[in-house]
Amino acid sequence: MDYLLMLPIKYIFFAIIAILINLLFQYLSFKLYMGFGSLYIAMFVGTLTGLIAKYILDKKYIFYHHPSGKADEVKKFILYSIMGIITTGIFWGTEVAFDLIFSYPNAKYLGAIIGLSIGYIIKYFLDRKYVFIVQKEMEV
Repeated sequence: MDYLLMLPIKYIFFAIIAILINLLFQYLSFKLYMGFGSLYIAMFVGTLTGLIAKYILDKKYIFYHHPSGKADEVKKFILYSIMGIITTGIFWGTEVAFDLIFSYPNAKYLGAIIGLSIGYIIKYFLDRKYVFIVQKEMEV
């Protein structure tokens, strides 16, 4: 199958995997602690686990990056994480908004899915331009 057709399919598939990992770890976090600030703790735990999983998948299967050493790996992960700060604001804001606006107990998860989906679309373009620096001929 053509690279330009497969790229968005793979990216969406990996985003779904990362979203599921994020939500699973949020759910587990809520099972362990339901006190003050539990939503924010769960969002942090989910974000961290989703970030690590998505970085590994993106690096290897989307951008085909092979680090030249530990320093290159650390640099890429830091840049990838910085790009994630921007999109995490979208994700967290949407999740918190859904939790506050809707009385349905699982509304926060719907907000997370929507926020993560929007964030991942934006993050792809940020990562392509600033982290893995893909040349114009590989653009989708």
